[in-house]
Amino acid sequence: MVLNFIGQILSFAGALCLLLFGMDMLSNGIQKGAGSSLQTLLGKITGNRFSAVLTGFAVTAIIQSSGATTVMVVSFVNAEILSLTQAIGIIFGANIGTTVTAWIVSFFGFSFSMEAAAVPLFGLGFILQYFKKLKIHNFAYCFMGFAILFMGLGLLKDSIQLGPVAIKFIQKLTDIGVFGLLLGVLIGALFTALIHSSSAMTAIVLAMAANGSLTWKLSAAIVLGSNIGSTVDAVMSSIGANINARRTAAVHVAFNVTGTFLALLFFDPFLRFVDFLIPGTPASNITTHIAMLHTVFNLCATLIFLPFVNQIALLAQKFIKSSQKEEDLHYKLPVILPKNHISADVYSFQMQKEIAKMSSRVMGMIDLIAQSVTCDAEEAQSFADKITAEEAYVDEMNESISHFLQICSRLENANHNDRQNYSRLIHVTQSIEDLSDECCSMMHTVAKYVSEKNIMQGSGRIRKLLSYLDQVRIFYEQACTFIALGISDDERNMSAEIEDKIDKTKKELQKSSRKRIEAGGDVKTELQYMDIVRKIERAGDCVYAIVQALSSK
Repeated sequence: MVLNFIGQILSFAGALCLLLFGMDMLSNGIQKGAGSSLQTLLGKITGNRFSAVLTGFAVTAIIQSSGATTVMVVSFVNAEILSLTQAIGIIFGANIGTTVTAWIVSFFGFSFSMEAAAVPLFGLGFILQYFKKLKIHNFAYCFMGFAILFMGLGLLKDSIQLGPVAIKFIQKLTDIGVFGLLLGVLIGALFTALIHSSSAMTAIVLAMAANGSLTWKLSAAIVLGSNIGSTVDAVMSSIGANINARRTAAVHVAFNVTGTFLALLFFDPFLRFVDFLIPGTPASNITTHIAMLHTVFNLCATLIFLPFVNQIALLAQKFIKSSQKEEDLHYKLPVILPKNHISADVYSFQMQKEIAKMSSRVMGMIDLIAQSVTCDAEEAQSFADKITAEEAYVDEMNESISHFLQICSRLENANHNDRQNYSRLIHVTQSIEDLSDECCSMMHTVAKYVSEKNIMQGSGRIRKLLSYLDQVRIFYEQACTFIALGISDDERNMSAEIEDKIDKTKKELQKSSRKRIEAGGDVKTELQYMDIVRKIERAGDCVYAIVQALSSK
């Protein structure tokens, strides 16, 4: 008896692990195959709440994981790609999208031999791995994931064969009334939080209900509870994130808890409405009843709360207030650490935004240098102190961003294109940091010469110096555009010509300075002038290094 019980527990655990592995493989395969389309879809969300809901539904239905969608949303809010109100709409849609899994399992999971379907599906996926030239090999994991999912579902159904005593106990649990329903909700919430998948939890409920192990009411209670447990990924992702990311996770929890509470409040009428929508009694068609219940619940909750998205956002801002502490002088990477079930390509989108912030800070450093050339010694020193602080901040950005990109390149679901892109971004980040070093060195040199009143002599030279610095600045502006939009072959050739022009200008300015020395000019002043010219040229080299990094294959 004991051995049989242990065997049944181990069989259940093995089947559950196989089911989860199949769902994870399916989600990863779809995300790898979809590439940048998912991030583009999320990134182009407008303020329209209805388009946000539809996007959340579409992304979740595609990747078969509301947890993956909500983690992406929290991460995007944290990286300031999405606003709080946009994120709320996407979360509403994700809750509806997760019901697609229940319908797939209900329609296909129990209508034929799952083992018979799993074998050819897995074989097809395995063969697709070798069609790399057709660029369909990334979808191989989709088919293999479906195969393993069906296999795990079949084993799960067979492993949960409860005896008459256990079934009678479950029936009594349902008959207890409110206490039994609350216990079912608690079981659904805790188990979903443990396995991190409401879709898997729903599949388990469908399997147990299909073989008569669960009653209709208890199945409904557990499914409702799984909606609460599904928020665990969003909560974990928001730990250490910014204030709006935490608000997004809080709204997700509040929405699912409130929706479940309302469903329990009108539990019997709610079940009767589902019975009305699905022909036949629950006992004769229980899996379809459960799938419909899951869908109706999330649709109703969304329809109830969707008109109040702005008010919900205001409440979140009121209850989760931003800290009034002074702004931290040290950089903190505003990106959620990688999760295996999140597409690696999503992180490229966020890191490009951080690199844009980094490049903007360096642009500010160049502007301060241009101002300092014509200011007095005290003001020049003030600029030098600001640039020193900025350079230290940029160093921290470079270290954090590069480290994060290295982690992303080692993700299992990162394909070859992802890794190439991460490598380019690492080189771009390093080149921007090199440019910040040159700016800092240049600023201190200018501050020193301004204090000695030497560089101020000769307005013509200052004008040429500023013109040369502006030449590098314009080149850097173009490079920043290439970071955001990409670079073509013509633009790469044009950049090479600009780099040659910067080198040529340096030689002309140095030649003019040497002539002034030969004509009896002040040697110290001219050497100082050539030192600044040399540093500007090295800044141009750093900009060209950015272009080369973006052009690498």
